[in-house]
Amino acid sequence: MKTLSVKVKPNARASRLEQDRDGSWLAHLKSPPVDGRANAELIALIAARFDCRKAQVSIKSGAGGRMKLVRIDD
Repeated sequence: MKTLSVKVKPNARASRLEQDRDGSWLAHLKSPPVDGRANAELIALIAARFDCRKAQVSIKSGAGGRMKLVRIDD
């Protein structure tokens, strides 16, 4: 199990996930923060980056904000 601290920037031109020097992550998402679309895109982006299934990725806290704690189950 791995826990990531992720700052989300919605409405970006392209979706990408990058790591800061302090170990936190920055996610640029194309989706707007409406109806959970940005959260769904974040889960898909993290699953692709860490080569796991989307079902293994969950948002533990911050689902309604820009700072999120995301858990990846093994």
